[in-house]
Amino acid sequence: MPITAVLFDVDGVLLDSTAAHRRVWDAWSAMRGLDAEEVWELTFGRRPEDTVREVAPQLDPDVERVALDRLLAREEGSFPPVAGAAELLAGLPDGAWAIVTSGDMVSVRRRFGAAGLPLPRVQVYGADVERAKPAPDCFALAASRLGVPPSACLVVEDAPAGVRAGRDAGCTVVGLTTTHAAGALGEADRCVASLREVGELVGAYGLLRTGGTGVSGRSGAGV
Repeated sequence: MPITAVLFDVDGVLLDSTAAHRRVWDAWSAMRGLDAEEVWELTFGRRPEDTVREVAPQLDPDVERVALDRLLAREEGSFPPVAGAAELLAGLPDGAWAIVTSGDMVSVRRRFGAAGLPLPRVQVYGADVERAKPAPDCFALAASRLGVPPSACLVVEDAPAGVRAGRDAGCTVVGLTTTHAAGALGEADRCVASLREVGELVGAYGLLRTGGTGVSGRSGAGV
């Protein structure tokens, strides 16, 4: 089946959030007496409360989400766009792409505005599904809202949890190696190093209306 839509993760794919999220999780780990490195490795592509459940099951994830949100609020202004994101998104018709993120709606929309990035008609957030990444529900929901089968969707992800979610949803998955080496994204159908390369793939599927493919560059990951 031809590819007719692109489903983008946000952190590490469209927004460079690694530094900000690392500061947040390091601060939270120190507050709770946890190993910061072990916690950090379990944050990529996942909802904060899901990470809390895994690293500190003795804590209330809802309470800890509030604490994490307070720390994150201090980082506003620290989420620049990934190199090439604006150009790539500008070249996509609104009905041909969506964002699929474990983040929350208010924060993501605010950051997109600050970064000068457009928002698509279809947006799927962590709160929109009962089972978040690595479960496939979020990508299946995005495809449904776009009115296309998952097999017609190209997923762009930077984290193993997101790659697995896209694969299990039945999508074609491109791993963007901004936060993990290609080996860690081995379940992806293909790995690329930049949004320029993503743009070239999208253009090959005939989805770009302007021919823009963005520019090469590396960036961050997140919560």
